Amino acid sequence: MSKSSSSFTCTACGATHKKWQGRCDACGAWNSIVEEAPLSAGPKSLGHKGRAIQLTDLATEEDPPPRASSGIDELDRVLGGGLVPASAILVGGDPGIGKSTLLLQAAASFARTGLKVLYISGEEAAAQVRMRAQRLGLQDAPVGLGAETNLRDILTTLDAERPALAIIDSIQTMWLDTVEAAPGSVSQVRAAAHELVTFAKKRGVAVVLVGHVTKEGQIAGPRVVEHMVDTVLYFEGERGHQFRILRAVKNRFGPADEIGVFEMTGNGLAQVTNPSALFLSDRDRPAPGSAVFAGIEGTRPVLTEIQALVAPSTLGTPRRTVVGLDSGRLSTILAVLEARCGIPFTGLDVFLNVAGGLRVNEPAADLAVAGALLSAREDVAIPPDMVLFGEISLSGALRPVGQTENRLKEASKLGFQQATLPTGSKTVGGTDMRLRQMPDLTAFVGEMFGAG
Repeated sequence: MSKSSSSFTCTACGATHKKWQGRCDACGAWNSIVEEAPLSAGPKSLGHKGRAIQLTDLATEEDPPPRASSGIDELDRVLGGGLVPASAILVGGDPGIGKSTLLLQAAASFARTGLKVLYISGEEAAAQVRMRAQRLGLQDAPVGLGAETNLRDILTTLDAERPALAIIDSIQTMWLDTVEAAPGSVSQVRAAAHELVTFAKKRGVAVVLVGHVTKEGQIAGPRVVEHMVDTVLYFEGERGHQFRILRAVKNRFGPADEIGVFEMTGNGLAQVTNPSALFLSDRDRPAPGSAVFAGIEGTRPVLTEIQALVAPSTLGTPRRTVVGLDSGRLSTILAVLEARCGIPFTGLDVFLNVAGGLRVNEPAADLAVAGALLSAREDVAIPPDMVLFGEISLSGALRPVGQTENRLKEASKLGFQQATLPTGSKTVGGTDMRLRQMPDLTAFVGEMFGAG
């Protein structure tokens, strides 16, 4: 029988290699490849039998898991209705975006509802965490605070204290003395996450793990960690904006792609109950290059402003700058406008931005993007009481999108009187908004801008 050999793994992206090398071929990082010991071959005796597991049918009914409310509605929304016991949650985000602040506020809020909460910091000393708590006005919250990186000591403490919630900040600083690798390496992160998730399931303790992100925006370490946990949350936002978005990209106990909106203030993170009104707060006067998109984030309708600027370019290759949207989608819309509508953008710099720092991933934003681009190019303002949404195909046709009723209800609630949407959209019968249904992009250009 051949002897199992060691493998070499990149600590930046998790790619495996047959031998050590200075530069990772997958991500291009230097000096990031470390050696990993092989996994155990398993039981020595093939005749050893395990115990039979209990099987049930698909019709078996079980009560939904009990949930504990934090009192922070935006956090409860993203978690699917509250904290589930024995769940494992992974929270990632850019450095300095506010992950520790959010979780310290959540820990205090859960503790004040009667839950026993422990906050274990591996990056900061206990005095630093206490200073943050005093700045946020949380010093009187009954939260158990510890500063430790040795996972064996942490698990012993959790087993003795038996809290309802344990927050580990962060998983990259934890280390196991049974793994011969540096803290933050792929081996240590994977082993530490496995031990914490297993402990959570066996002891009924909800565990929140904080994870760093790479320059690509992904949680650092092996992707298997995201498969281990029940919920993966990303804390997003631009440092130049006060808004922060908590987004669920995976949730076994609730809807994925749900978002919670927070505002960074001097007293910490304040939840935003009506993000649409906040993102549209600066729309006092109509201006060319501005269009309001009625989008859906998870189960919540959110109205955002898409801004465009088109100017003559002095460069051989015009610039295409996009913030908050997919740059490839912008190129596609520009190509459709030129090929199907005869509106060229050659020799023009194009700048596109989603106001407020929100990132939009919906194809339904295509029509609003096209409207903002045409409004900026023709220097014609779109009516300020109009919302737009719809997907643009490569043929120039407009395709209906889902949850039209929720989009229109949110727009009507905020005082919008008109909506432009694709033909065939399922609209709510009781709306008093003026609906303009367009079959294709050419009809939209002709009616809105008098061309086509």
